[in-house]
Amino acid sequence: MRATPVTRSNACGDWACWPDRLLLAVSFYLLTAAVAAGTILGLLHLRATDSGARPPLVAGIAHGIAGATGLILLIPVLLGPARGTAAGAAAFGPIAGWLLGGALITGGLIFLRRRRDPAVTMAIHVGIAITGYIMLVAWYAVG
Repeated sequence: MRATPVTRSNACGDWACWPDRLLLAVSFYLLTAAVAAGTILGLLHLRATDSGARPPLVAGIAHGIAGATGLILLIPVLLGPARGTAAGAAAFGPIAGWLLGGALITGGLIFLRRRRDPAVTMAIHVGIAITGYIMLVAWYAVG
């Protein structure tokens, strides 16, 4: 008896469906967790006085790691097959990727300027990150 070759059992055939929707879901939920953590960190930073009581550095690093990991997992999805073309939202994913990359860079600048007052950099980071996240939510919703 000959062994039958093992093939992928999906509706798309071969590698047309790669990357899997699971990768997008994991990326989306990691970035959602990073947004939630960033919201909490921002509120704690606003409540801090000049004497200290700022959010712990470890919390900011965890926020950055979650965001960076979500962005890294999003890249293969962005390079894969087009999503959202029927809804006219095909460009939302790449735009979200670029904006979230900019948020990652400004987040690194906040980390480097943590001893000085990073309020302006933080405001820029928040604006870019929220815009990128909203674009990602729209792109995720149409697929």
